[in-house]
Amino acid sequence: MARPTDHGSDRPATAGAPGDEPGAPDGADSLDDGVAGLDALLQTGVPVESDAGVGDLGEVLVVDDDPVRAAQGERDEYRDALQRVKAEFDNYRKRTIKAEAETRERASEALVVALLPVLDACDAAIVHDAADVGPISKMLLETLQKQGLEPMVVEGQTFDPLQHEAVLHEPGEGGESIVVESLRTGYLWKGRVLRPAMVKVRG
Repeated sequence: MARPTDHGSDRPATAGAPGDEPGAPDGADSLDDGVAGLDALLQTGVPVESDAGVGDLGEVLVVDDDPVRAAQGERDEYRDALQRVKAEFDNYRKRTIKAEAETRERASEALVVALLPVLDACDAAIVHDAADVGPISKMLLETLQKQGLEPMVVEGQTFDPLQHEAVLHEPGEGGESIVVESLRTGYLWKGRVLRPAMVKVRG
């Protein structure tokens, strides 16, 4: 006589509580939580390490775009450019002032040189007792002296070829040559020789 079949012992037992979906893996909820946490880390820029060598994701995502630093850099560039332009302008102004002064001095010197023959004529007239020329000669000389003209006083001085032009010479007792007479007045212009004095020398 055959034994009754025990259907309960051959049927595989099913585990799980009522309401669980059949076939769902046990760690599904944990995986979802991990993905959500990774998304949160990426959004906040917190450094995340990975085996692929990505490194610090926060540093990769951060871009140095500081408007204050950029404005300071532009300010420094403009300031340096302004300082260079100012220095160049100051040098240009100094050169211009110096050139203008030299131009005025040369023009004044040329005028004085042109008037020296007039002074020579006045001196010659005074030597020939033309008394009326004296005041005019004095006035002209004083006017030119205010501008920088200075007559040389040469009598009794040691002969200097830079200031004296010897046209006559008389023997002396040896030693240094001495200027004994001025034959034509020499002049200085602002401290330098404008015209050498024509002189007679002894020695």
